[in-house]
Amino acid sequence: MTIGTQHGDGTTGGGAAPGAHGVPRRGVVAAVAGAGAAALGAAGAAPAAAAGGQDRRGWWARTAPVGFVLSHEQFRTQDLVRWGAQAERAGFGQLWTSDHIQPWQDNQQHSMHPWITQGLLSQATRRATFGTGVTCPTYRHHPSEVAQAWASLGILAPGRVFLGVGTGEALNEQASTGQFGPYEERAARLVEAVQLIRQLWTGERTSWDGTYYRTVEFKLYDLPETPVPIYMAASGPQSAYNAGRYGDGWIGASADFSDPELVAEFERGARDAGKDPAAMPKLGELFVNVTEQDLEYAATLWHFTVDPWDPSLLYEPNPVEIQRKAEQMWPLEQVYAQWPKGGPENHVAAVQELLDAGVTPFVHSGQPDQSAVIDFYGRYVLPNLRY
Repeated sequence: MTIGTQHGDGTTGGGAAPGAHGVPRRGVVAAVAGAGAAALGAAGAAPAAAAGGQDRRGWWARTAPVGFVLSHEQFRTQDLVRWGAQAERAGFGQLWTSDHIQPWQDNQQHSMHPWITQGLLSQATRRATFGTGVTCPTYRHHPSEVAQAWASLGILAPGRVFLGVGTGEALNEQASTGQFGPYEERAARLVEAVQLIRQLWTGERTSWDGTYYRTVEFKLYDLPETPVPIYMAASGPQSAYNAGRYGDGWIGASADFSDPELVAEFERGARDAGKDPAAMPKLGELFVNVTEQDLEYAATLWHFTVDPWDPSLLYEPNPVEIQRKAEQMWPLEQVYAQWPKGGPENHVAAVQELLDAGVTPFVHSGQPDQSAVIDFYGRYVLPNLRY
């Protein structure tokens, strides 16, 4: 490629074998927030300015390094923003929203534009880090558009914004654009997109002539003082390598971080880029259920999560078909078999295990009453974790 200003390494993988299922896109992401937690205040209390540096409305003095997932597939934006503010008050230090143009399954029934939610969260929250889990900057969105959007978010909420990126799914990219290449192409597109985004964030006027993208004398005029971190989703070896080499951190399902091959590839990629892999955030999505009665309801909506990267699902553009195939492939009991559920001690143990492994947990519940989930975690789980 040619470029009008200097940019980083243009290679796309360092020779690692491609992953079987590409990279994850369910919703996962964020920088590690402040460690530790103080006493929990009243759930749902309205935010207020602190007098004399003290908070008099029951907010935690410090938030927990635990995230909460806000799912566009299952709920509308106005509810997600309200729950995001409640989660921050309850002590969650991080938030992410999924980024889809269609839901994974037809019965989820929602898919409002996630970038609008990001802007609203910048005003509805004060301390929580927030972003997408994850955005695909390769087909539906040109990297220059993504660069502008997250530079703007970084100005609206300085130091509190992250950008999660992945290679996409057919239900989003193919369905809306007619384009969705093989994994090798999508992985290379993502690496180049991340490089172009970083270049545009330098503020230099850029002419980029790459394999997949072009800009001509393009410049972003408004840039945040605090750089926005980019986290790359990975559930296969090649994607894990790319996350280590080209990303600021790794996004995955909670189980991915106990896979020795994925961990080794992430660490190799980081070292090849001269980075310390131990210092890079690892962000893990953890499905939970805080009551027994909603188990089958939640599992029905998230049936595909047993293995969303099965090629018959990943390359299917129609959510109706994804739902039908998932229902045929797995019984409901298999969907929720590994979810933490029941009493607070089960949730504390599952979240603590991830924290002890150096992973930032992102709690995701498919239950209809998200406010009750947030309250449960704020009262009984977050105060009992060790950081």
